[in-house]
Amino acid sequence: QVQLVESGGGSVQSGGSLTLSCVASGYTYSSDCMGWFRQAPGKEREAVAEIDSDQSTAYADSVKGRFTISQGSAKNTLYLQMNRLKPEDTAMYYCAAGKVVYYVCEYNFWGQGTQVTVSS
Repeated sequence: QVQLVESGGGSVQSGGSLTLSCVASGYTYSSDCMGWFRQAPGKEREAVAEIDSDQSTAYADSVKGRFTISQGSAKNTLYLQMNRLKPEDTAMYYCAAGKVVYYVCEYNFWGQGTQVTVSS
């Protein structure tokens, strides 16, 4: 199975920046798509940013213009550059990978998450 491990989370003041990293370990396979999700206390999990094998990206409206998803030269590495962070960005962030099925990404592998806390 594919194991995804996130890193880079932490505490930052409003307006600051953080870069999250995700590395696939163990058995790996070519993914059609990868993405970052987040879940805040009392809220449902939401997609933050997604990328496919052609480097096409999609972002949640709430982070568009502030966050950037990208892949490293090694296809098993994923990044999320987060700028101008806001308190509402506070959440557990998860890395995920999967295959595109009927025009949507079917995420089959998930990381354990990394906490991002933004204070005002």
